[in-house]
Amino acid sequence: MVELAGIIILGILAQWMAWKFKIPAILPLILIGLLVGPLATLYTEDGSKLIQPIYNGAKGLFPGESLFYFVSLAISIILFEGGLTLRRDEVLNVGPVILKLITVAVIVTFFGAGIAAHFIFDLSWPISFLFSSLIIVTGPTVITPILRNIPLKKDVSAILKWEGILIDPIGALVAVLVFEFISVGEEQAFTKTAFVEFGKIILFGFTFGFTFAYGLTFAIKQKIIPHYLLNVFTLATVLGVFVLSDAFAHESGLLSVVVMGMVLGNNNLPNLDEILYFKESLSVLLISILFILLAANINIEELELIYNWNALLLFGSVVFLIRPLGVFLSSYKSGLKFSEKLFISWVGPRGIVAAGIASLFGLKLARNGEPGAEYITPLVFMIVLGTVLLNATTARLFAKMVGVFLTKSEGILIIGASKISRLIATYLKSNQRHVVLVDSNRDNIRKAKSLGLEALEGSIYNDQLENNIELNDIGFLMALTGNTDINKFAINKFKDQFGENGSFRLVSSEEMNDPENNPDEGLFSHTDDYNNLINLAEKYPGIQEINITSEEHYNSLIEITKQDKDIIPLFIKSPDGNIRIISAYSEKMELVNQGGFLVYIGKPIDIEEI
Repeated sequence: MVELAGIIILGILAQWMAWKFKIPAILPLILIGLLVGPLATLYTEDGSKLIQPIYNGAKGLFPGESLFYFVSLAISIILFEGGLTLRRDEVLNVGPVILKLITVAVIVTFFGAGIAAHFIFDLSWPISFLFSSLIIVTGPTVITPILRNIPLKKDVSAILKWEGILIDPIGALVAVLVFEFISVGEEQAFTKTAFVEFGKIILFGFTFGFTFAYGLTFAIKQKIIPHYLLNVFTLATVLGVFVLSDAFAHESGLLSVVVMGMVLGNNNLPNLDEILYFKESLSVLLISILFILLAANINIEELELIYNWNALLLFGSVVFLIRPLGVFLSSYKSGLKFSEKLFISWVGPRGIVAAGIASLFGLKLARNGEPGAEYITPLVFMIVLGTVLLNATTARLFAKMVGVFLTKSEGILIIGASKISRLIATYLKSNQRHVVLVDSNRDNIRKAKSLGLEALEGSIYNDQLENNIELNDIGFLMALTGNTDINKFAINKFKDQFGENGSFRLVSSEEMNDPENNPDEGLFSHTDDYNNLINLAEKYPGIQEINITSEEHYNSLIEITKQDKDIIPLFIKSPDGNIRIISAYSEKMELVNQGGFLVYIGKPIDIEEI
């Protein structure tokens, strides 16, 4: 009982430490697991582990094969949650670089790391390629914390994010196929039996994944499942699909749950966010337990196997040779700068899928007496721990060294995706600004995307935005919803992270009628609220520009906007194309350069009036 409680307490403590110090949770989790596991034998009086995952006759948590079952089920839930986050439209738009990273770079890593492991550690070819298949994956759970606080060009962040998400199921599938290859025996590896087994994995994995995904979608949309049972029913379905698929085709369960998650994530379920939030919370708990258990299950003898220069040589080959080779081949003629390719090559930490499946397959093969199988778990953990430690401590410095670190964040985050927000975002995008719209209204998001705008569906009350690494270049925040409380909350919550260059919100109707108490963060005009803007957008659905000849001319234009309710100022556009947001106190704006344009919404300004 003490061990079980200790694992959960230590796991959540490690997650808190990771959040506090902005590092991947995998780092403290593995270190804690090693300290209470193999390293504990060096300082305990009886030379035993503080936490013994497998029952050995004296003590232990999981008797027999139980640990394998728990690890398998936990990984199935984690992979299902990852599949839920894959959106078809986003995957289609990620570009050729990411598609090559999950194909060309995967092949380079598979063969490169396999050859390196074979010759450096003298492992058999099947075991070497099982090792290489396990380190194919990176993973968003380790990429996101590393990149969250590094301002990068959006394309670089997007490439690393989507590589991590998409490569998880691919790496898991390759590892499963290699494991099956080893399980059928080398003498039968290229026989009809082996190919039949591989075919069964693909067939049943996709069949069960698609079938149960559409079945669950139908049940949810028809409200066959009561709301209070929705999350746990989905969890039970995932576990059932995994076990059932595995019963028909050994090791096909992982593929089934990934496919099931992908299908559900693209079926416009009304409760998808709720399911995803529950699965994220469950994944955090399972990852915390898994890493401590798996690290603690390693024996000191296994660590001694890699306590030599060969391990350092293999690590160097994977990180400094194989990863860059895969990235540069995948980004050939892509338009990425050399510095951006270097940074992507440097950041490639391995995560939960690599460590979890390595422990699962390594333990199974070792128990079956497969020569060299004892190297799988410690070698993969060495790559996982080493890459996470390296990237977590050097990624920011390396970004500055190669010149991909953004010294000034010029992107704009707009809270709300109503018609006025879409008009403003379209104008800003046409002027080469990175603009992201956020709204919980699915219809608004759909309309924004149909205009080619970048839009995220979600609530500002959860942590979705704070954890989005593609918003690292955001430096301006504009709250444009019709709800003043939401606008105020957005400013208070996100001004430090997304508003380093300015945080603004629309004034409320009450503030509009009381100019003396207008907020400092007021946006556009202290005499116009959301209703005025939206009415004007309906009446004049377009953004206008008028040339500014001098500061006096600018002040005259602002005076006209105050007197005419059919004109609201938005921005000042300088001759070089730079755009500045106009605050509610527009008369306090100073023109940096003579000339430029006043950008506004409303009827055309009659020049003769000036």
